Amino acid sequence: MKDRIFIEELSVFAQIGVYDWEQKIKQKLIFDIEMLWDCGLAARTDELKYCLNYAEVCDFILDYVQSKPFLLIERVAVEVAEQLQAKFGIQGLRLKLSKPGAVAQARNVGIIIERGTL
Repeated sequence: MKDRIFIEELSVFAQIGVYDWEQKIKQKLIFDIEMLWDCGLAARTDELKYCLNYAEVCDFILDYVQSKPFLLIERVAVEVAEQLQAKFGIQGLRLKLSKPGAVAQARNVGIIIERGTL
């Protein structure tokens, strides 16, 4: 199976950062995610119940990341990946998490993690 569902540039405003001032504001994080998902049954039946509902995935990420403070983007990336795999039964995923503006001289910084089989 090589089917993948993707979400690009999902913006979340989160309490994140290691400095005291960062814990007093919301900062923008951007998720790009590819999720391994067998789309065969959904394609054959045209039934939503057999899809990986990307709207539900987005809502879950927004709620999860906005629900508590974080220090490191590494923690956010790993926790979100683990939660997505457990909640939605995703066998494999690639998650890119960006924190634009974190380094003045760089347009963007972040982390890319892969979990499971892609």
